[in-house]
Amino acid sequence: MKKYTAIVLLYLLAHPAIQAQQKAWTLRQCADYAVEHNISIKQHVNNREQRAIQLSTSRNSRLPDLSASASESFSFGRGLTLDNTYANRSTSSTSFSMGTSVPLFTGFQIPNQIKLSRLNLEAATQDLEKARNDVRMQVAQAYVQILYNMEIADVAHRQIAIDSTQVVRLQAFVDNGKASLSELSQQQAALAKARLTATQADNTLQLSILSLSQLLELPSPEGFTVVRPDVSSPSGLSATSPAAALAGLSPDAIYQEALALKPEVQAEQLRLSAADRQIAIARAGLYPTLSLSAGLQTNYYKTNGMPADAFSTQLKNNFSQYIGLNLSIPIFNRFQTRNSIRSARLDRENQLLQFDNVKKTLYKEIQQVYYNAVAANSKYLSSETAARSSRDAFQLTQAKYENGKANITEFNEAKNNYLNAESDLVQARYEYLYQTALLDFYRGKELNF
Repeated sequence: MKKYTAIVLLYLLAHPAIQAQQKAWTLRQCADYAVEHNISIKQHVNNREQRAIQLSTSRNSRLPDLSASASESFSFGRGLTLDNTYANRSTSSTSFSMGTSVPLFTGFQIPNQIKLSRLNLEAATQDLEKARNDVRMQVAQAYVQILYNMEIADVAHRQIAIDSTQVVRLQAFVDNGKASLSELSQQQAALAKARLTATQADNTLQLSILSLSQLLELPSPEGFTVVRPDVSSPSGLSATSPAAALAGLSPDAIYQEALALKPEVQAEQLRLSAADRQIAIARAGLYPTLSLSAGLQTNYYKTNGMPADAFSTQLKNNFSQYIGLNLSIPIFNRFQTRNSIRSARLDRENQLLQFDNVKKTLYKEIQQVYYNAVAANSKYLSSETAARSSRDAFQLTQAKYENGKANITEFNEAKNNYLNAESDLVQARYEYLYQTALLDFYRGKELNF
């Protein structure tokens, strides 16, 4: 028995998702788990590693190279002999060499390539952070949808409770001859409709839970649920006006904060700097290049039928060293360098347009979120008033109905108005909560509520 218990414990330790599904998840736990397991983010991580390797390669291009070679060749037929005459002889040759070269000046291509690789690495790092932010926003949206569906399901089940109470009450009245079967049938029909509505709300809730569990890459939604935060009076929701709730904030102010923080902006700024490096690299083709080379070499030569020194003796006697400088001056290369510079400049223009487009897109997103938050706050305040009035009207109508001063149609109408107002209030509450959380997220704060 102890053996099986230990196996189960080891299995649970090896599968943290199973442990996590035993309790409700907070938004931060969901976001952290999604970031850790998302496939797209893993691809961005690999891309960043590729950029790091490219930077290492660029840095190492300053180092000297070193290569060694060995060759063996055979020649048959007429050839030159040692006494400078030609004869039909077979000859063999063995040679060994080792050489190195060091770039001394490359028209500033190497330092610019290193800077370019460093900028590409930093841009890939920002791309990775943006991918993480995108996943966090997707998780937050799915999380809020679950919370909203939970509230809608609660409202639907409250409707069942109200209708069930009235069915029991009317059944007693019918038994005592104080109500008609027609009234009881109407209320039973209302109860059946309420149960159908609750079933649909429960199904919608389960589908939203499934969506979030798939976003988290969980193997199954079974046992998965989320923490329902206390948002009965979120910060700012009790304000008397949208301006008070969003005091001190404006799309322009939030945009200025986001420009210095959002990774997509930083990534495009880095790529614009990288485009400048590409121009400098293309211009390197206009400059001469200078390199240093050095090496060692020796060989062994044997003509068939002719005397020759021993292999080791020839290798020793033929051993030589060399060192040299190689200067290459570009004069005309069919306008390849000129066109490379033009192409690099066009790439920079395109990158500048992309940078402007990203900034404009960011500003539009912030504008949309800001005015959505203003509208959501206004809707919440109106929905709160409407829900309070509908609740009072329903309680009054319910009292009248139970005392025989209102009919069942009036009762059901008041009840439906009350429950609809409650649903609208829930929707407005979570919409405002989500939009204000997004505003904070654009300002560099953690996406949480």
